Amino acid sequence: MALIAPRMTGALPREDADKLQRALAGSDDITVFVDGTVHRLPPLARDAVVDLLHRFSRGEAVTVSSVEEMLTTSKAAELAGISHTYLRNMTDRGEIPVEYRGTHRRIPLAAIMAWLDKQKLEQQKLEQQKRESRKKPGPQEAVDGQDA
Repeated sequence: MALIAPRMTGALPREDADKLQRALAGSDDITVFVDGTVHRLPPLARDAVVDLLHRFSRGEAVTVSSVEEMLTTSKAAELAGISHTYLRNMTDRGEIPVEYRGTHRRIPLAAIMAWLDKQKLEQQKLEQQKRESRKKPGPQEAVDGQDA
């Protein structure tokens, strides 16, 4: 999953920071307008925006970036329902992407979820093939059907 590059913004001019601080005093209710339409943010998004605005109001420079959750191999294996060793072997073969933090492997959550989706699709295809093979008459059945 590609992440958007971080956006760094310098501190607001003191006058703007003071105005923002007064506006935020005693309230965390934020109204967002997009193309003139009012949107109420879900609590997690609201809290992030309020935190961002408070930082600006204190005259802080701010960096906004995406974070992709990284899992230890143990947690990733548990989530995938496979052994730790099997997961390590898959990362060694390049089947699952891995990042190293020092000597420790970290697996992107998105990679495990994609692998699980792939496994589910493969299982569904196998089940569909089994159903179709049961519907088709075998060679002996076709011969028997002609004799009758």
